[in-house]
Amino acid sequence: MLAMSGRALSFGVMAEAYERFRPGYPVELFDMVMAYAGHPVLTALEIGAGTGKATRLLAQRGVRVTATEPDGAMLAELRKHVPANVRTVQAAFEDLRPGERYGLVYAAAALHWTYPEGRWSRMAELLEPGGVFASFGGPVRLADPAVAEAVRAARAPFLESDEVPSPDGTPEGHDMQWPGTELQRSEWFTGVQQSVLERRLTMGARDYVGHLSTTSAYLVLPALEQEQVLGQIMQLLPETVEIVADITVHLARRRYDQ
Repeated sequence: MLAMSGRALSFGVMAEAYERFRPGYPVELFDMVMAYAGHPVLTALEIGAGTGKATRLLAQRGVRVTATEPDGAMLAELRKHVPANVRTVQAAFEDLRPGERYGLVYAAAALHWTYPEGRWSRMAELLEPGGVFASFGGPVRLADPAVAEAVRAARAPFLESDEVPSPDGTPEGHDMQWPGTELQRSEWFTGVQQSVLERRLTMGARDYVGHLSTTSAYLVLPALEQEQVLGQIMQLLPETVEIVADITVHLARRRYDQ
């Protein structure tokens, strides 16, 4: 059963741009996950690994990572950049079958593409009892309110928003965001934590527009509309832009008694 929508599978056509323009992940994220685990994590499974930005973070620090990704072009790009000890599998989360269990299963800005029915029981089947689940990601937003408003106005005729809405409808200001909301309701997980790693980056205007071109909202636009809206945004931007790229991290532990 493939749960990946057309929007979810739109990234492969831009695999090289995704690698170039998407920010990587800081070592503080690795430290946070390991501190939560409370012991060295030896094996990990990544869901929707993309071009391997998060895979590298763990694999370069000694974790044996199995990176799964349904899109062949993304997986081919990933293989160019990850250490040789990373195992790669072309598969959607829903196509993974119980077998080997891992100390950590994680998703980097990819969990919202998975099918909701049976998500957490399937996740638990992939984890050792007491193993850790981690999900992390977040939108990239312009820090300058005036520039952000100008871009919003330019985008409005084409897109109401360029962000992915909360899969379970949790309002943005709620204390616990998705997927923490689902994890708290799941019989399979305990110890749910939500943290934010604050991050500010500076990008050239072309790189910022390049980043937008890799996001699903723009990728699914007709080619002419995509060219028009990105061109208009480019004209509005200063030479460099500051962006807010905070990483929201959700952590939970698979129950021993399930």
